[in-house]
Amino acid sequence: MSDVLHAVENGVSWITLNRPEAMNAVTWDQRERIIALLADASADPEVRAVVITATGRGFCAGADLRGGPSAAGERVQGDVARLIRGGAQRFIAAVMDCEKPVIAAVNGTAAGIGAHLAFACDLVLAAEPAKFVEVFARRGIVPDGGGAYLLTRLIGPQRAKELMFFGDAVPAAEARAMGLVNRVVPAEDLEKTAREWAERLAQGPTRALALTKRLVNASVDADRSTAFAAEADAQELCMTTRDAQEGVAAFVERRTPTYEGR
Repeated sequence: MSDVLHAVENGVSWITLNRPEAMNAVTWDQRERIIALLADASADPEVRAVVITATGRGFCAGADLRGGPSAAGERVQGDVARLIRGGAQRFIAAVMDCEKPVIAAVNGTAAGIGAHLAFACDLVLAAEPAKFVEVFARRGIVPDGGGAYLLTRLIGPQRAKELMFFGDAVPAAEARAMGLVNRVVPAEDLEKTAREWAERLAQGPTRALALTKRLVNASVDADRSTAFAAEADAQELCMTTRDAQEGVAAFVERRTPTYEGR
């Protein structure tokens, strides 16, 4: 069976890590497959939302690079940086840059790059037994896969440092209180809730959501004038879509809009 399961249902692309025996530690092949599936979701007008989840007890226990390409010979300065840029950072960027809303349905432990995979998603649902662990300091290394970037923007520098310095496991309820998780649900309700959220998004104005995602992601690094200019440009683009025209018409006609994702 595939290490990454994939299905498109009701406009939702379901991407499921499927190495439960390894707590879904992500391999090089899995990473490349997920990156490709996210690119496909962006390009496919029939896909209007994405869910990333996993089988078994773990969401993703971090990186498992044993299945990836290995460099022969002596390592030279710059090799590690190139590996990170082309691997973990590219992986996280693929989630953040996907043009469809991406939901993480975190069923269990999300550690290292697995935690960053969840935090890069637009919305995070967590089962009650789930926990998040910044394991890097335990290994004597710095967080990669955009960890410092993501955590600082989600919960502020002081809490980000606390999680990254100590590497303690953060239970789902505590993660929600910090602002890392949108909602915590019983384990048996995780898939149902993810499906409800994703299918609701899939019925929405897809291009407007994509532009909204772009604005929010860019705003944390932009000054006010840049953010306002980007907002105006996004609205200009959005108003050319059929969904925007339908939304305005439905408001005027006092009816529920029917969006097509175009």
